[in-house]
This record gives sequence, C-alpha cells and structure tokens, in this order.
Amino acid sequence: MSTRRTAKIAQAVRHVVSNAVLFELRDPRIRNVTVIGVDVAPDLRTAKVRVSVMGDDKTQRRAVQGLNSAHGFLQALIADELQLRYTPILTFDLDQGVKNSIAVSRMLRALDEERGGAVPAAADAVPDPDFNDNDFDSMTNEVE
Repeated sequence: MSTRRTAKIAQAVRHVVSNAVLFELRDPRIRNVTVIGVDVAPDLRTAKVRVSVMGDDKTQRRAVQGLNSAHGFLQALIADELQLRYTPILTFDLDQGVKNSIAVSRMLRALDEERGGAVPAAADAVPDPDFNDNDFDSMTNEVE
C-alpha cells in the first residue's frame, strides 16, 4: 500500500531523474528516454525507475545500461534535492507499455482494413440522441 509520503517522494524522484536525463546526462547511449514512473519501496531505501526507450531492442538495452552506469550521479542529484535520511538506490526497468500499445494499435488498424473499414471514424460517428451540449456543460462544471 502506497502512502502519501511515498507517493510524493516517488513523484520527486521521477522529476529529478527525468530532468537529469533531459538536461544533465551526456552519455550518448541515453537517447530518446522517457521516465514513465517511479516505484519507491515503503522503507524508502530503493526505487525502481520505469523508463521507455524509443528504438530497437539493441538501442533499448544500451540506454538501460547507460542509465545503470549513471545511477550514482542520479542518486547524488536526488540526495541534493530531497532531504531524506537514506537516498533511494535506483534500479532501472524497461517499460514495454508504449511499445505494446503501438503493436495493438497496428493490429487493430490491420483488422479494420481487413474488414473493409467497417468501424466509423470519430468524425463519422452518429451522435447520441439522448446527449446534448447542456449535459456536457453540466459535467464540466462539476469537475471545476
């Protein structure tokens, strides 16, 4: 169970690591890396950083190796930014979620083309007769 404190620390670690990947790391292996999320252990001693890397498998492996080699530098940045008793030890995990969603999207597109485009596009969709603009306005007012 994630407490509010661990969630806030996970968010802060994600912020520090993503900024470092964008602006401070000069390793040529670390390209096209996106920090998806961070899972911090309840005792705050370890943190698993989930990253997504665009490219083939070799590029992804090299980027994760580059991140693993820079984990000491990243931990020092976290120690400077966050006032914690223990600085979390970082491990990097490749998140395949984006790659899987692209593959599913391609499969659905191929299935749609195979069926002859039977699924209407969003612009061609028939509007719901029970839904009007006033309903939308009331929903947005509830959110605000």
